[in-house]
Amino acid sequence: MASVASTYARAFADVVFEERLDAARATAGLRSIAALFEESIELRRVWENPAVPAEQKRSLLDAIVQREGIDRPVRNLVAVLIDHRRLSFLPRIVEQFAKEVDARMGFAEAEISSARELGDAERRTLEAQIEKTTGKKVRARYGLDASLLGGAVVRVGSTIYDGSVKGQLEKIKEAISS
Repeated sequence: MASVASTYARAFADVVFEERLDAARATAGLRSIAALFEESIELRRVWENPAVPAEQKRSLLDAIVQREGIDRPVRNLVAVLIDHRRLSFLPRIVEQFAKEVDARMGFAEAEISSARELGDAERRTLEAQIEKTTGKKVRARYGLDASLLGGAVVRVGSTIYDGSVKGQLEKIKEAISS
């Protein structure tokens, strides 16, 4: 059902960009409601119960929106999800929406694994190289993987750039065996 989440996420991204809303604020609002929905069994019971009138569900949503300071378009999206019994897709919609916003703003998520902690200068150099390679601004997340022996492995979307010692040794092994 990824297509359901993608459809809602793209439509909401259209609204955010057409209305020139703050995408980060919209994302934060969606994440806030999704977190409340995930954490509160009582809230889930009310919003998912077909016996509870839609007006009552939306009144509860309005109270949450007012308390949390969430923007009207976010409220409207959640109201549509409540009305169409699609709230179970909310976490995936939030994830897809964030990806859609990043894509429209020219950002790419990069997961970088290295054998040791990288210094600030090394990180800046690596991120600049990734930006040059992908043509996008990079949001990097770093992790450690001692099995790499040295160097780094970068994943941007489904593309992997392997500059690790381990990867180089595996290439040499394949070349020798063939």
